Formats: sequence, structure tokens, C-alpha cells
Amino acid sequence: MIEAVLIVVAVVAVAAVVLAGASVRVLREYERGVVFRLGRVIELKGPGVALLVPGADRMVRVSLRTVTLRIPPQEVITRDNVPVRVTAVAYFRVIDPNRSVLEVEDFSSATLQIAQTTLRSVLGKADLDTLLAERERLNESLQQIIDEQTEPWGIKVTIVEIKDVEIPDSMQHALARQAEAERNRRAKVINAEGEFQAAARLADAAEVIRPNPVTLQLRYLQALSDISANQASTIVFPLPLDLVRPLIDANRDRDT
Repeated sequence: MIEAVLIVVAVVAVAAVVLAGASVRVLREYERGVVFRLGRVIELKGPGVALLVPGADRMVRVSLRTVTLRIPPQEVITRDNVPVRVTAVAYFRVIDPNRSVLEVEDFSSATLQIAQTTLRSVLGKADLDTLLAERERLNESLQQIIDEQTEPWGIKVTIVEIKDVEIPDSMQHALARQAEAERNRRAKVINAEGEFQAAARLADAAEVIRPNPVTLQLRYLQALSDISANQASTIVFPLPLDLVRPLIDANRDRDT
């Protein structure tokens, strides 16, 4: 009789342990539990210990941490008909665990699909120069559009970054030639601007010197001095006509 009682007690103890194991869940600080009781959602559980009714309750764990979503390479045709291959990354987190379970079957996969289609749609409306030079503005546009589409699922998209833009080799050569032509154009413009400024300054200097012939003679002598600094130079020194005119007139009078 005692042995039967011990057996019954042991069975009850084992059943209690199994029952406790089936009814107790431990949720970490970053986890929440969406509990279904007979198919209906009840209060949100966590963090800490969550007690469930065995056989009636089912709990789905949801992480509140930020998730890094790698968007695989997407083939995009830009507005100016250039084929490019774009890779990106998105960061999102769950802000409403109930909606993330009730409104969508797999919020991570659904967010990835939305991110891919949005990436192709937005970048397809931009030309290549915009894609290369205004990446920050495109990132903000992508983030806003994806976040609006995932908001009904209780998902918050915080950042979208375009990681890499691959351009065909032929287009890379064309861009290199374009960049070289642009540099040459800028160099010519800068050179022409310098010549224009120098000519303007020379014109100003001529206006200052013109009323004073002595200043012109001094500038003339200074130029000769600068030239004579080079010993290999041969200088032909012309005499001003005003200096030699009296000698010419005197010689002419003597002949007559």
C-alpha cells in the first residue's frame, strides 16, 4: 500500500515539474512575448518570467533590438539609361510586437522585399550623376518611403544606406574621359581668367604712366636693367628720337 502511494506521489511530482516547465517562460530584457490564449491575443509579456496556461496559451517571442538588413545587389536602370548594380543596407527594429505578429507573417522577409522594390523604384528615377553625387539625399528618401510602408506592421526603419554602386567598364572609361575634359575646361577657364586680370592690370598701369613721360622712361630703363641681369643676353639699346633730333638737325644745317 505504501509503495502504491509513493508511486502516485512520484507521478504527481513529475507531472507538476512537466507542467511547470510548460507554463513558465523567461524573457530577456530586449524580448517581448505575444501570447495567444485559445487563438486570441492577450496581454504582452516580458521582460522577466511569463506564466502560461498549459494547453491553452502559445507565446511568440519578438526581439526589440535593431536588425541589420542586407539588401542584395539590385540591377537598376537609371533615368539616363545607364545600367548599374547597387547594394544597400537597412536598419530597423520592432516598435509594436503585437502588430509585427498579427499584421504580417514574417516581418523581416516582408521588410526585405519592400526595401528591394523601393530601391529599384527610387534609383530608377535618378540619373547617374545624382546617384553618385547626392547619395545622402537618396538615402533619406529611401528611408522615408520604406518606413511609411512598414509602419502598419509595427516596424520602424531608422537608416537606409547605399553601400556600393557598380558601373560597367565602358561607362567607367566614359566617365574618366568626361572628368578629364572637365578638368581641361576648368584649367583653360582659369588661365583665361588670369590673362584677363593681368591685361586689366596692365591697362590700369598704362593709364597711370601715360600722363607722365618721365615715368615711362624710368620704366623703360628698369626693363633694360632687368634684361641685362642675364649675361647671355645681347641688348640693342635704341636711342629716343627726341635725344638725337638736335644732332640730326645740326648736321643737316652744316651740309646746307
